[in-house]
Amino acid sequence: MKNLLVVTAWLETITGVALIVAPAPPLSLLLGAAPETPVGLVVARVAGSALLALGIASGLARDDGRSVAARGVVAAMLVYNVAAVTVLLYAALGLNLFAIGLWPAVLLHLALAVWCIRCLRS
Repeated sequence: MKNLLVVTAWLETITGVALIVAPAPPLSLLLGAAPETPVGLVVARVAGSALLALGIASGLARDDGRSVAARGVVAAMLVYNVAAVTVLLYAALGLNLFAIGLWPAVLLHLALAVWCIRCLRS
């Protein structure tokens, strides 16, 4: 569980900070388009803030072993990763959005979801 939390802490913190500071580049890599309106920028930055919070929670829980708190963070990450896979698949298949980072992101979130399940079951 510790390795999962460390990997998650780094990935989500870096992504969250990138979305807060400059949302256009990560969104262009992921979906092939930058936010075109102030609303899109705000939504991207709120999403970045949520990812930053998940990253911080993961980092703080990394040394808690299999405590209820650590398991809670992993359960929250499972929900996030399943939702991310679902939304990104919809973007690709339902909305025909595509960029170089889309399918790698789908596979990464799917792998992280499986890792979360394995940690929660053990």
